[in-house]
Amino acid sequence: MTLTNELAQFKEQFRQNQPETVKTTMAQATQDLIDTGIANQSLKLGDKIPPVSLPNATGQIVNVNQLLESGPVVISFYRGGWCPYCNFELRALQAKLPEIQALGASLVTISPQTPDNSLSTAEKNALEFEVLSDVGNQVARAFGLVFTLSESLRPLYAQFGINLPANNGDETFELPIPATYIIDSDGTIALAFVDPDYTQRLEPTEIITALEKLV
Repeated sequence: MTLTNELAQFKEQFRQNQPETVKTTMAQATQDLIDTGIANQSLKLGDKIPPVSLPNATGQIVNVNQLLESGPVVISFYRGGWCPYCNFELRALQAKLPEIQALGASLVTISPQTPDNSLSTAEKNALEFEVLSDVGNQVARAFGLVFTLSESLRPLYAQFGINLPANNGDETFELPIPATYIIDSDGTIALAFVDPDYTQRLEPTEIITALEKLV
């Protein structure tokens, strides 16, 4: 099953178990975010990326610009290990990791979670790539991806058992739009997938296809 199909299946199951008020609130918040035009303000194909240097799940600093010296880098921004759609995506990326590496590329994922929570995410999903912590969303902000979770969603997230301040180590309720970038070795963005609808993610096979064109 493709990632797209898995996400669609999960979304439908989730919707079937929620009252109309919850579904309406969540759908409206997503549409409001789309309407801000934030996706158009993010880094795009052909742009150069800013410096990216962040701690991984064990606290070691990973410099993406140094990784580029060895070949292309795939960067996937995700919301956090509490997000089921993100976990589906992370596992799908893990499944494609051997193919990504065989093409001479590196894979890193970035979320605003603290390193401890990133470690939990990596262990839970048996991830073998770098899971970086962008506490304060500084890198995500430089990519133009940061938004503040709407007031209407906060009680719903709490109801679902999601504590963003505890996960991210601050009280901002800021998150990145999930986004996937492929960065060529010269720091230029060769592929950009940015969608304010967090239930939509780039199919990993498209990453492989794009990387093959860079080889």
